[in-house]
Amino acid sequence: MKKNIFGKFTQAVTMMQREQRGMTGLETAIILIAFVTVAAVFGYAVLSAGLFSAERGKETVFAGLQQAKANMELSGSVIVTSADNLTAEEIKFTVRNAIAGTPIDMTPNETYGDNENRCVMSLTTSDNYSNDIQWEIASIGNADSDNLLETGEQFEVTIDLTDLPAATFPDPLIGPNDWFNIQVKPMLGSTMTIQRTLPAGLDPVMDMH
Repeated sequence: MKKNIFGKFTQAVTMMQREQRGMTGLETAIILIAFVTVAAVFGYAVLSAGLFSAERGKETVFAGLQQAKANMELSGSVIVTSADNLTAEEIKFTVRNAIAGTPIDMTPNETYGDNENRCVMSLTTSDNYSNDIQWEIASIGNADSDNLLETGEQFEVTIDLTDLPAATFPDPLIGPNDWFNIQVKPMLGSTMTIQRTLPAGLDPVMDMH
């Protein structure tokens, strides 16, 4: 009787293990290699994305620094001259690099329509506006012969109001109590704005501070 029970138990265990097989060491190694490969590919993708983001961030910072280093600033006063004490004839001001760095191309726009200048100047009054006026430069102090505004150099900018196109700025140009706005827009850097109001009585030379 006991032998019969033991035989049935053995038969039941055998049936439970039927159609089942163990996992070999080779299969385990293949699965492990597959996991390692997928993890390596994923890690490389994440690392590449991080390096790309860091590189773009560095480019953005360098571009911002280049813009900041190319900024110009007003040096001294704005001088306005008048030949007849009725209307302004010329506007003069001096510019320099705000931060020692990238030179600024100050090739002048001496003739209307030549479009040789990279630095653009616009003039606005209460009645008129021109987005690209004529202007000239003259180096002051220690400067070389080119038109680049470099570290330690200063350029005097002259705007001849009598030479502006009559269709854009009809006479009289700027008279007593009139205001004017000049925007200096270099190729690199931010725009510099100069706004002044003429006094009630014009003198041959006026220091607009």
